[in-house]
Amino acid sequence: MAPQRHPLHLQHHYHRAMAADGRANAGAELEILDGQVRCTGRWTVDRIDRVERRLGNLAWPAGEELLVDCSGVTAMDTAGTWLLHVTARSLERQGRRVALRLRPEHQPLLALVSAPALEGPITSSPAGPLARLGGWGLALLEQAGSMLAFLGESTVAMGRSLARPSRIRWRAVLQTLQSAGFDALPIVGLLAGLMGLVIAYQGAFQLARYGANIFVADLVGLAMLRELGPLLTAIVVAGRSGSAWAAQIGTMKVTEEIDALRTIGIAPIDLLVLPKVLALSIALPLLTVFADMLGVGGGMLMGRAELGVSFEDFLDRFAQAVRLTDYLVGIGKAPVFAAIIALVGCHQGFRARGDAESVGRCTTVSVVQSIFAIIVVDALFSVVFATLGI
Repeated sequence: MAPQRHPLHLQHHYHRAMAADGRANAGAELEILDGQVRCTGRWTVDRIDRVERRLGNLAWPAGEELLVDCSGVTAMDTAGTWLLHVTARSLERQGRRVALRLRPEHQPLLALVSAPALEGPITSSPAGPLARLGGWGLALLEQAGSMLAFLGESTVAMGRSLARPSRIRWRAVLQTLQSAGFDALPIVGLLAGLMGLVIAYQGAFQLARYGANIFVADLVGLAMLRELGPLLTAIVVAGRSGSAWAAQIGTMKVTEEIDALRTIGIAPIDLLVLPKVLALSIALPLLTVFADMLGVGGGMLMGRAELGVSFEDFLDRFAQAVRLTDYLVGIGKAPVFAAIIALVGCHQGFRARGDAESVGRCTTVSVVQSIFAIIVVDALFSVVFATLGI
């Protein structure tokens, strides 16, 4: 004989079963009442497949106007709001007017998913040549304005640091001197020596025709000391150190280390820019002197090998042909080139945004802009010196 259960005990089990059944079916509900569609429950991403199936099987009421009442929805996220929005748009394309009634806290989600940017890709006709030219011009103006602002900020910081030398981070200056100066000696010396050899070799055939072998000293000395020595050194340093600085600062920008420096009260320009400008302003003139020596040495070797000009004759003619002014002109360009390399490289690093691709792009742009600016400034120097008779 089955044991007899108390009525209260049976009632307790009944309520537990009903609660469990309610929890199992606590998803989003849809019902049609008085020509309206009423939505209840939770319209969230964990229940979105069930909601979508219910919407697909729903027999929509007839009529041109349809009210979808979602005031009974207890929870709604972007997945549920997007499904509701897409359904309403589908009904509107069928010629029906749909009105959505949502709780106030769900209205911002509907506005978000209804934004034009989320409606789909915007197609437009390709820009014409004039529009592309205007875009390039605007981008160039933006780059120039950003560079001028960065130059002004760096100048103010430099003046502040020079007024109080204790603010300068000398350890960073010395480290940059080693990496951008001493470590660059082999490549700068090699290229300068080869350049002197090439100049002397190319000039040897022309000079030998007229018996002017001794003038190889004039050719090599003036070309290396006034133009090619500082120019070649600056281009090598721009490709070697300027790009490295752009990549370093760009990586710090992407990983938010720059923001961390500002948070703890350290000005990024004082730490990352000024030591590089100071160190390169010292290192580049010294590298230029080194390049001049090896360039002239390469010309001497080629003059002796191809033209039979001895080292003594070469140096005698070199002292007559090259003035101290010619030497100082080349050395005087070096600090200007150093400032261009450091400022352009650091500026492009600070312009990095978002990802590693941006860092690579800014690194490439820093090298191109540095070399372009160096050549333009060198041309301006030549015009100015020719006008002044120097």
